[in-house]
Amino acid sequence: MAPWGCVASLGAARWLCWRAARAAAGLLGRPSRRSYAVGPAQSPPTFGFLLDIDGVLVRGHRVIPAALEAFRRLMNSQGQLRVPVVFVTNAGNSLQHSKAQELSALLGCEVDADQVILSHSPMKLFSEYHEKRMLVSGQGPVVENAQGLGFRNVITMDELRMAFPLLDMVDLERRLKTTPLPRNDFPPIEGVLLLGEPVRWETSLQLIMDVLLSNGSPGTGLATPPYPHLPILASNMDLLWMAEAKMPRFGHGTFLLCLETIYQKVTGKELRYEGLMGKPSILTYQYAQDLIRQQAERRGWVAPIRKLYAVGDNPTSDIYGANLFHQYLQKAMRDGAPELGAGGPRQQQPSASQSCISILVCTGVYNPRNPQSTEPVLGGEQPPFHGHRDLCFSPGLMEASHVVNDVNEAVQLVFREEGWASE
Repeated sequence: MAPWGCVASLGAARWLCWRAARAAAGLLGRPSRRSYAVGPAQSPPTFGFLLDIDGVLVRGHRVIPAALEAFRRLMNSQGQLRVPVVFVTNAGNSLQHSKAQELSALLGCEVDADQVILSHSPMKLFSEYHEKRMLVSGQGPVVENAQGLGFRNVITMDELRMAFPLLDMVDLERRLKTTPLPRNDFPPIEGVLLLGEPVRWETSLQLIMDVLLSNGSPGTGLATPPYPHLPILASNMDLLWMAEAKMPRFGHGTFLLCLETIYQKVTGKELRYEGLMGKPSILTYQYAQDLIRQQAERRGWVAPIRKLYAVGDNPTSDIYGANLFHQYLQKAMRDGAPELGAGGPRQQQPSASQSCISILVCTGVYNPRNPQSTEPVLGGEQPPFHGHRDLCFSPGLMEASHVVNDVNEAVQLVFREEGWASE
């Protein structure tokens, strides 16, 4: 099976169904409240940018100087973007509009919420779970994020821990001194949402395992764990990410690895996901492509966006995902839309985008001077694969089309490739 078929089939099918439903309802391309004016002189763009945030534009809360230079090139004399830009991040511990406001302040460029894709944004497509009682894991405004995605009945880790205080036993300071009465009035949990890395990993790992092994009723327990287990939707597969520290930090992919390993060790079976999203999922890139198209329509740019340039710092997520999506687009042009899983719908019309070009920067996870870099080294051994377990490892997909020092050089490269001049 081609690599794009490993994790993308179900997600791509959902995206197509969602897009068809929005088209039928007349929602695609509907203008936002913000009005745009078309800048003079420059011909309409036929390309757009998918920009990673951490390690490309910022390091922690500090903007990377090259990002400011890049956005001076990307904006016209009226302070408007000259080409469509979408920010695609695997972070998910903030609200979409809050991330847009943060980027606006850092970059000196007005960023709309509908230009920002968080790792869990495509969970909006999983409507069959929106009415179910879901346990949510993560940090920050997890309830608001879950509700914004369409989930109407969520319970947090803290709420579950308070309902069943005997479950959380690692921290001696939090152990009860007396044994509470058992509860029989707690509605069963019907699924698990993993939005991002939590703060207390040991508590979240324990409680998620309790929910899975008890089929949603952790106060009772079962003699035999059910399998298949309750549905799990997860976002952000990054094993590592780059902040202000000199070395990469653990990402949500590390938390998923812990959960998968514990479940396998306890049950002898493999933990399964109903949906995995965030880069490098094809679903995330399809979602981004649609936002690029809508942005171009709002600006009055009539020429279709044929080429996407994806700029990132992580070969395992940013580069792998962009190349995977490029492979998908090429196959769609050559053979028609690929079959999207058993019984899945087929794409009725080909995508306007024909290619997705990957550009790797050296300001984040990837550092060519670091022997621990995740990029394959010429003439040396292949480094360990940091991608998720369910990804089909293909070394070629981790090789960027271009490697540059920073995002400013990436923008200059693209403008040269497209025959555009800096203003």
